[in-house]
Formats: sequence, C-alpha cells, structure tokens
Amino acid sequence: MQWFKSYLEERSYFVSIGNFESDRLPMSCGVPQGSVLGPLLFSLYMLPLGQILQNCKVDYQSYADDTQLYLSLNPDDHGPIEVLCDCLEKVNCWMSENFLQLNHDKTEVIVFGNKEKRTAVSNYLESRSLKAKDQVKNLGVLIDSDLTFSSQIKSITKTAFYHLKNISRVKGLMAQKDQEKLVHAFISSRLDYCNGLLTGIPQKSIKQLQLVQNAAARVLTRTKRSEHITPVLKSLHWLPVSLRIDFKVLLLVINL
Repeated sequence: MQWFKSYLEERSYFVSIGNFESDRLPMSCGVPQGSVLGPLLFSLYMLPLGQILQNCKVDYQSYADDTQLYLSLNPDDHGPIEVLCDCLEKVNCWMSENFLQLNHDKTEVIVFGNKEKRTAVSNYLESRSLKAKDQVKNLGVLIDSDLTFSSQIKSITKTAFYHLKNISRVKGLMAQKDQEKLVHAFISSRLDYCNGLLTGIPQKSIKQLQLVQNAAARVLTRTKRSEHITPVLKSLHWLPVSLRIDFKVLLLVINL
C-alpha cells in the first residue's frame, strides 16, 4: 500500500521536446500524462459515475472520458426526461466533489424519431434548459436526428477530396508504393471508418463515397475519367464502397 501511495504522491511533471526540457513542476492531483497506470487509475476514479447512472436506471456507455446516456420515452410521458435531469444534477455534484468539471459545451442532447415527436420532446427539453441538437459528433462520426448520415458523408467527401488533390500534386515525385500508402492513410481509412453505420442508407448517398474511391483509384493508376472504373478497382483489389460496408458488417457479426 505504501508503494502504491508513493506512486501517487510527490510527483512532478515537465515537457520534453528534443533535447530541451522545461522546469519540473509539482503535481497536486492526478498522475503524469502517459503513465503506465494512468488508464487503470482513471477507470477506478470514474467507477462512482457508473454507479450513479445505474442508480438512476439510465442506460449508459463510456469510452475513455466520454459518457453517453440513453433514454427511450413516449413523447407524452415526460417522466424519463425528469429522470435524466435529476441524473445530470447528481453527476454534476459528484464531479464538483471530486475535482472534476462537467463540460457544458460538449454536453449535447439529440432526439431520434419522426419530426413531429422530436419537436414535442425537444420543446420540453428546452423548458428544462436542455437544448436538443439536430446532429452530434460521436467518436468522430456525425450523427443526425434522422439517421441519414448526410453530414457525415459530406464531411468525408470534402476531406477526402482535399487530401486526394494534394496527393495528385506530388504523385510524380514518389513511387507507386508510397502513393498507395498515402491513399490508404488519408482516403481509404476515412471511407472505412465506422462504415457499418451506413448499412441500409440510400444508394444515392453511397454514390458520393463511391466517387471518392473512384477518384483515388484513377489517381493511383493514372486512368482517364473516360475509362470504365470497374476494371481499375479490380486491378487494385478494391471492393466498391457498398461491398466494403457489407464486409465490415459481416466481420462484426462473425466476431460476436
């Protein structure tokens, strides 16, 4: 116990860049960032939060320092919303007592359902100082209240085309293998990230992502836009976007 106590007390921290180090400063609480036991100690520190949410009978999911609460309700029944407000108040009190602060700027509420029911619920939420948003970001994915993922797709295509344009400018200065690495790092990774969420969305939405993949394939192979893209994708051993989505879902099912 004394050994563990010595790990937590009388610690200091500093910033190191190259051969330069800043002055060491005492750490009054917490542990140095990047420490081996940091994640474990953080999990232990946050255990009471889960107990509070369980006592409130609110479903929740945590990832690192992000926590999401889930409620199912009838628009005519405001009881679950009252439970949510009471739960948030208890969480806020617990954080204040434990040297933490609830980030109100990142505390967001989103309502799923048809537009009429969403409006009714959103109006009541606003009366309790909880403003519902049309979309929120969850682990880098933009989720809208209609679950169309249109904002997410727009964000992917905009960012991917930006990087693809830069890659095409320098492709003559590097080998094919290096070009492929850049495309996979900046383009394919974005097309594949959480793409299982796109299962069942309209093909016109998938088409926007397919245009990104087609453009990336043409940059790599220096193929003209007038040439058919299917043989190009086959030569690169790339599945089309829709099949990549199906493949991701199958992998998730197999690993259950």
